[in-house]
Amino acid sequence: MRKQPIQETDIQATKNRLSTTDFIANDIIISDSLDKLPLPDGPRRMTFIVVAMCTNGTVSMSIDTNNVQIQKGDLVIISERHVIDNYQASADAEGQLMIMSTRFFYDMVHDVSDLSSLFILSKRQPLLSLDSRESEIFAEYYALLKRKVADTENTYRRSIVGAIIHTMFYELCDVVAKRQQAANCHNTRSSMVFTKFISLLEINHKRERRVGWYATQMCITPKHLSETVKAVSMRTSNEWIDSYVTLAARLLLKNTTKSIKEIATELNFPNQSFLGKYFKEHVGMSPSQYRNS
Repeated sequence: MRKQPIQETDIQATKNRLSTTDFIANDIIISDSLDKLPLPDGPRRMTFIVVAMCTNGTVSMSIDTNNVQIQKGDLVIISERHVIDNYQASADAEGQLMIMSTRFFYDMVHDVSDLSSLFILSKRQPLLSLDSRESEIFAEYYALLKRKVADTENTYRRSIVGAIIHTMFYELCDVVAKRQQAANCHNTRSSMVFTKFISLLEINHKRERRVGWYATQMCITPKHLSETVKAVSMRTSNEWIDSYVTLAARLLLKNTTKSIKEIATELNFPNQSFLGKYFKEHVGMSPSQYRNS
């Protein structure tokens, strides 16, 4: 049987298929109906970011070929470039669903380290079970967000919504940090290697893109580092490095007035041309196209 090709699904198509008025242009969509999330049959590579908490019923899906079961109190974070397949929701599935464009997300975030814990979680473990208090906190933010999205008369609606989401993400980062602290005593050697790699990457991604350099800092071989990172996170070391570098480039392009040549220097590329080729390979457009989008 021929394998079905992976296609992409975008936020405009999603908005068109949701019967809701809770949105700001093509930046963000709010919905209470998990059963109406329009993910077609067959694998789809996401081009936007989804954050949803289930409040009733159940949802199942495949995220990067891993089967995920979502029930009441579970929070799921699906980053762009994840591949989603086999999405199924029970008829009574309800929740608090937020869909945002990557442009809106990168406009909102001003530093890679701001949301590193959540960023790592969404790539490595997209499902998080919340306790009653954590669920209540998320619900409070969602209710406020829903009201502000609907306030179409407010001149600063987009900025206010971005600030609420940014603050909400910090609350989620705190939840993740507490989970990590509780699990520290159970960390396997592989998990410790992965955590150390990400810590080094967060600090050094602007000047080092070589797997061998990170392996040397950790006193292990590049092969051991690559195999361990792949086993723990299902992504290669190079993919993690590329994720951080392209995120840094996006933020610099959107949130600073630095020239592309200056950004290339800051990110330790030999010249502007090398940055352009790298950025287009990983983002799908040139730095100047991305800045003007």
